Amino acid sequence: MAGERWASFDCYGTLIDWMGGIRSTLRDLWPEHDAELLLASYHRIEPEVQHGRSVSYRDVLAESLERVAHHEGLDLHEDDRQALGDSLPSWPPFPEVPAALAQLRERGWRIAILSNTDPDLLDASLEAIGVPVDVRITAAEAGSYKPAHGHWERFFEQTGAERERHVHVAASLFHDIAPAAELGLRAVWINRLRETSDLPRAAELADLSDLPGILDGLVAA
Repeated sequence: MAGERWASFDCYGTLIDWMGGIRSTLRDLWPEHDAELLLASYHRIEPEVQHGRSVSYRDVLAESLERVAHHEGLDLHEDDRQALGDSLPSWPPFPEVPAALAQLRERGWRIAILSNTDPDLLDASLEAIGVPVDVRITAAEAGSYKPAHGHWERFFEQTGAERERHVHVAASLFHDIAPAAELGLRAVWINRLRETSDLPRAAELADLSDLPGILDGLVAA
């Protein structure tokens, strides 16, 4: 509908503690090894596994975990291949997320989730957040993984959102902020890790606490 304000969000790393969830699982699997080093290895490997493919995210998690084990010379039992996919529904939202999303809804914003995951896994995460959303688009619907543009193409096709009344909100420079810039979309970077970047963005925040006011300033009611 014309005039609606849309905020689209990445989920993992932006709303859900993706790194914390993976770190915890890696620590459980290999308690004798440095979880931060394993996490850095995983962070590098997962985009390679996703690139140009439309396999399920559970398969991405399993294959990425196997590659980490191989790269680091660690044993991974067959029963543990699905450890990340099995643990993902328990990964918590960041503390400020439910209140920020609820406030956006109260202010009339419509909310979409554009996520590199499977529908059932995303449903579990959104249940943990506890705030209803209007649209959810996963890699299954997009047919690709971000930073490919399929999620945004499907979003605009499905919603008819006006680009000048839409803002994308995300933490990942690689998966979200860079492709948003390529598409000419306004984006708010949630810089939880205190990184630096020259990529264009409409605003930069440490978390979602001040997001409702920032979005209201970008798109008037």
